[in-house]
Amino acid sequence: MTDTAIPAPATGAAPAAGGGSTMADSAATQAFRERIARIDAQAEETAAARQHAKGKQTARERIDALLDEGTFLEIGRYTGSGAGAKARPSGVVTGFGQVDGRQVAVYSQDFSVSGGALGSVEGDKIVGLLDDALRLRIPVVGLIDSGGAKIQEGVGALRQYGRIFNRTCAASGLVPQISVILGPCAGGAVYSPALTDFVIATREASHMFVTGPDVVRAVTGESISAEDLGGARVHGSVSGVVHYVAEDEADALDQVRTLLAYLPSSAELEAPLYEYTPADREEDAASAARVGTLVPASTRQAYDVVDVVSAIVDHGELVQVQEEYAPNVVVGFACFEGHPVGIVANQPLVDAGTLDTAASEKLARFVRFCDAFGLPVVTLVDVPGYRPGAEQEHAGIIRRGAKVINAYATATVPLVTVILRKAYGGAYIVMGSKAIGADLNFCWPGAEIAVLGAAGAVGIIHRRELAAVRAESGDEAAAAEQERLTAAYTDAVINPDKAVAIGEIDAVIAPEETRGVIAESLAALRAKRGARAGSRKKHDNVPL
Repeated sequence: MTDTAIPAPATGAAPAAGGGSTMADSAATQAFRERIARIDAQAEETAAARQHAKGKQTARERIDALLDEGTFLEIGRYTGSGAGAKARPSGVVTGFGQVDGRQVAVYSQDFSVSGGALGSVEGDKIVGLLDDALRLRIPVVGLIDSGGAKIQEGVGALRQYGRIFNRTCAASGLVPQISVILGPCAGGAVYSPALTDFVIATREASHMFVTGPDVVRAVTGESISAEDLGGARVHGSVSGVVHYVAEDEADALDQVRTLLAYLPSSAELEAPLYEYTPADREEDAASAARVGTLVPASTRQAYDVVDVVSAIVDHGELVQVQEEYAPNVVVGFACFEGHPVGIVANQPLVDAGTLDTAASEKLARFVRFCDAFGLPVVTLVDVPGYRPGAEQEHAGIIRRGAKVINAYATATVPLVTVILRKAYGGAYIVMGSKAIGADLNFCWPGAEIAVLGAAGAVGIIHRRELAAVRAESGDEAAAAEQERLTAAYTDAVINPDKAVAIGEIDAVIAPEETRGVIAESLAALRAKRGARAGSRKKHDNVPL
């Protein structure tokens, strides 16, 4: 007897034993498919109508634009309502996906659902996602677009913010956290992104403030727009809350991918290592050979240190952080021979590269971040000192400047410093000096390392002699004598010989050697380990 094959169902599922109905084509499954498809389509249609009219994407469109295609696994889509006849989406979409093949946790607030307001359901979903990210040791990306807490839930909604803050602090310094502001973010909600490592905001649509314009007007009488009070431009250049001001949503999400490319998935892992070919090495060496031509010999002449950094790093690529805030220092990410590093540099193009309160906090937090996630720090120094004046003293330059000291002195990652032209006084000490804890320190020929610049030092040391010459022979003779004394002081004190002699500088290098020396130093220091015994992370990355 010949067996007759029974055709499989059209769905491709295997037949059920006994030839009956299968789960693939059961009435319950078919009803579920139809119901969920209808609910999902209606929800996305509503979201698109509301968001697209404002020039904004829906919560799910944003996730799809961020993640590698087809990698998003949504978690808890119908938490709070169930998947039955009363199924409805909540005000936040949560789940996992990949960015350039690496796993991340992501949540995206849905402004089309009750203005993206956060209540018990939304809070539970975000907290659950953060707990999962902590267990899995993967980065967290939050896409923020919310009107705040659900007023009708009262303290229950506020409680959820507290729980989110708690998990964000637990994750700080352990897994990278990036917040993207794509709409309103007000009240207590602003502290959730402020606690994360990087905040990205779109130039036009995003706003952050603890109290909005209406409250400000009612309490203080001041009339101010949402843009002037807490727009991306203000937070990017004035407050420093925003690390990158994006032109639009696509630019914002692209910046997330760019940042993640330089970072390890957790503090317990190494940063990504990129292929670096002999051809790449040859091309970058040619670029680095001209770095000395970018820097004027006169310490009083400005130049753009970004050009210097671009000349010595892989492929000329520097990803700046807080580019518009405290521009007298430059911080960002780059690579040397495929290995990501953090870059810190004074910017002579802005206020001569002096350190002030804002620059100090910007610099300190970036160094602490790099240390938390195992990224070496390369510091390029060209600093005349701290910005003088009552304004800076009253703003706490002593306290804030001390944060830079703490950041470098407690860092356990490789620290390589190169002095390009000058480093004076306390600013020399804090900018990754050997004494404060840097591993390898170099300088270019003729670098000026001293308590004061020659002119200032001569004016103090020889004040009486110069006054006597002026009284006896006039201003011209005094000026000539001051010039002579300044040249003598420079020759005797300000050149790097003394720093080399006492070991503060490991070597004087020609400008064209800079890239090679930095790369060799980083290779030599690659085995450096400094994590505290018994601790999975070094420290929090608190907002300083």
